[in-house]
Amino acid sequence: MSKKVAGVLKAVRHGRGGVSVSHNKNTAEMPVERMPIPSKVVLSMQQHIGAPCSPTVKVGDIVSVGQVVGDSESFVSAPIHATVSGKVTAVGDIRLANGIITKGVTIESDGEMRLYEGIKPPVVTNKKELAKAVRESGLVGLGGAGFPTHVKLNFPDDKEIDTLVINAAECEPYITVDYRECIENAENVLKGAELIRKILGIKQVIIAIEDNKPKVFEIMKEIADRDNDKGDAIKLMTLASRYPQGAEKMMVLSATGRKVPPGKLPADVGCIVINVASVAFIARYIETGKPLVSRSITVDGGAISQPKNLRVPIGTNIGDIIEYCGGFKEEPRKLISGGPMMGIAICSTDAPICKQNNAILAFDNRKDLIKKERDCIRCGKCVDVCPMSLMPTLIERYAKIKDAESLKAYSVNVCMECGSCAYCCPSGRPLVQYMRLAKQVLREESAK
Repeated sequence: MSKKVAGVLKAVRHGRGGVSVSHNKNTAEMPVERMPIPSKVVLSMQQHIGAPCSPTVKVGDIVSVGQVVGDSESFVSAPIHATVSGKVTAVGDIRLANGIITKGVTIESDGEMRLYEGIKPPVVTNKKELAKAVRESGLVGLGGAGFPTHVKLNFPDDKEIDTLVINAAECEPYITVDYRECIENAENVLKGAELIRKILGIKQVIIAIEDNKPKVFEIMKEIADRDNDKGDAIKLMTLASRYPQGAEKMMVLSATGRKVPPGKLPADVGCIVINVASVAFIARYIETGKPLVSRSITVDGGAISQPKNLRVPIGTNIGDIIEYCGGFKEEPRKLISGGPMMGIAICSTDAPICKQNNAILAFDNRKDLIKKERDCIRCGKCVDVCPMSLMPTLIERYAKIKDAESLKAYSVNVCMECGSCAYCCPSGRPLVQYMRLAKQVLREESAK
């Protein structure tokens, strides 16, 4: 890869573990298509890691695109904005795709997509103003984690951040929206990277991309070479195509060679990691002031009639999205929100798209998704592939008997739930579920 495009760096260091997965990037060459305005949207007040928002509107209110309809005073949170113009028809409990009940605001669209009159480009000249602006934009990690981006940018003054890592790996199978972002909006990616670098005084930016995406390297390199004012501050880096290469701590290790200690964050080793679509959005927001009201998603899988990459208003019903893609060719065996490795199974399409949803996958009966569960054969494969050097079978054992002390000793909270252990297990053990159960055991113990 680096031989084809001059000036592309190689990863400094490769992390341990991980698995080779079939990427199935079927929609990679499908440009993002803008979906027609839905008749209504349902906006969840919980679309991010952290405190949920409270509705700031009531039934009967007329709202415009970009108007705040939910907010929180908590630092780790992000406001929710109207994604269509129209009338608020309901404020109350809704059910999300993962089954969680939360507060939501339903807006019946008037079809006008009228922009809120208060929208204007923010003034950003320093770190404090950047963090404030990004919070007001409602941005959370668009790669799937949903962590409020302003929290990353508002790092303590005693942290010396010298590297911004832009995560364009997109190592999950099927999902291609980050790839399309790099192809279709490369200018915004580089603008956003330079803007963040200058305002935060960061020495270098590394745009990290898996080596199976040669077109991205060519486009990015051409733009970077054309804009000579960037100098050597922004670099492209090729990563080995291996899951979970896009995990934050893995990304820092590959890009800089620095290891993020257990319980620590990238900022503790001088890095900030931001998803590529989030960086491109920041560039657009600083120019226009229009908050996060839509996002790109991949719709794919053997049961989907017409797989697509779509741009949809946040809050659009999943069923409406699938219908726009021609509906189901056959009854799906499994529906997943997100990728097959870290996504969640959903039992109904009657749920809204949230900010952190980057894909809807519908698999047919020809896809054997679940192995038959058998007794552990002590092969050790789960230990070999764990990027965090954990022992999943021991954690499974202690989770079953709710042994909190042993779970702490074996560092279960370090687990990032990537699914590598379950993927490689020849006995079909549901190891990720046991990891989550183990974390719940620790939460219950700490609450006593």
